Amino acid sequence: MIPRYSLPRMSSVWSEENRFRKMLDVEIYACEALAKLGKIPKASLSQIQRKARFDVERIKEIELQTNHDVIAFIKNVSEYVGPDARFIHMGLTSSDVLDTALAAQMQEACDILIDDTKRLLKVLRQKARRHKRTLMIGRTHSVHAEPLTFGLKMALYFDEMNRNLGRLKKARDIVSVGKISGAVGTYANIDPFVEEYTCKKMGLKAAKISTQIVQRDRHAEFLTAIAITGTSLEKFATEFRNLQHTEIGEVEEYFAAGQKGSSAMPHKKNPIICERIAGLARILRANAHAAMDDMVLWHERDISHSSVERVILPDSTILLDYMMDKFSWLAAKLVVNEERMLENLNRSKGLVFSGKILLELVNKGLSRNEAYDFVQRAAFIAKKDGIDFMDSLLADSDIRSTLGAKTIEEMFDIKYYIRSVDRIFRRVGI
Repeated sequence: MIPRYSLPRMSSVWSEENRFRKMLDVEIYACEALAKLGKIPKASLSQIQRKARFDVERIKEIELQTNHDVIAFIKNVSEYVGPDARFIHMGLTSSDVLDTALAAQMQEACDILIDDTKRLLKVLRQKARRHKRTLMIGRTHSVHAEPLTFGLKMALYFDEMNRNLGRLKKARDIVSVGKISGAVGTYANIDPFVEEYTCKKMGLKAAKISTQIVQRDRHAEFLTAIAITGTSLEKFATEFRNLQHTEIGEVEEYFAAGQKGSSAMPHKKNPIICERIAGLARILRANAHAAMDDMVLWHERDISHSSVERVILPDSTILLDYMMDKFSWLAAKLVVNEERMLENLNRSKGLVFSGKILLELVNKGLSRNEAYDFVQRAAFIAKKDGIDFMDSLLADSDIRSTLGAKTIEEMFDIKYYIRSVDRIFRRVGI
């Protein structure tokens, strides 16, 4: 991933240094297991443990000749170890090392994403509590519907991110699996103990069964969890930038001193972070699709998945880490215009209470169809004539005779629409 969208902690997980370090760990742990089985002399194991190291640039140089990164890696390690290097990689195939090391990298990456999610949950909880009773209009089909609070929006996002936290934790478990089972997964040239020992040392589980590789449905689930989480961020960001429309003006991204919005129009404050998150989420979804394509390989394996994973695994984790960081900042510093929310809520002159009037007419014995027609008639007259909805209702003889003026006035109590806020907050754990 380009530096613009990369944060140091996640980028380091996918560095060549960390990748080869994980591969070396696998090789050394496998040697330790083989020594316990009596396959490697203890003196040779000691030499391997003491001398084994690598040089990234040297590996690249060797790979120019071998055209095989694992062989280049083993050759470079052997240069440091000396004669005892003959025991390194004994009974293993390349994917034993690559897939087990990759699992450790994915585990590290997922730990960062889980931390990111927990940090965002704190921000959303704080925002929800602060605006628990900040009234605004709810919209369906982009049209005024009924009142709610901005805190309820934030509570909804908090609950969704909690589900994403669960997805990421499950994905971490799914990919925390290694294998040391040989060329086609039959342990023909390696004892299963080596796999159990090595995976345990790496903080992984041993695959119950594998071919030459760990099966890629695991990686697809991992990247799908990332894509869903990223799409949640896009969903939230899209709502914020919709609410930042000039005609709505209920929230806006924080605009720092010295920041510029447009090269041509100095008055502009644009929702650039929201738009950036929306754009990057598209990459996450595309990468998840590619990961599903990687599930389908020929026979016990081919390497059509390998080139793809070298791109999509680092890119997706790095991007989601960046998106989480940006959205946490965005949500924490989001400017909430409470006065504009009330102004917009009142813009419809009471039409948003039509649902309550409808229900009260039904409670008084009218059929739903008849009640609906009465309320719709009064609503359309109010809108056409630009008058308050209450006045239109009071002027309607059918409605007034059924409900009475006092009841009609009582139906315009905003508390009806926020009476369940506390219960909802308790339900989602805020």
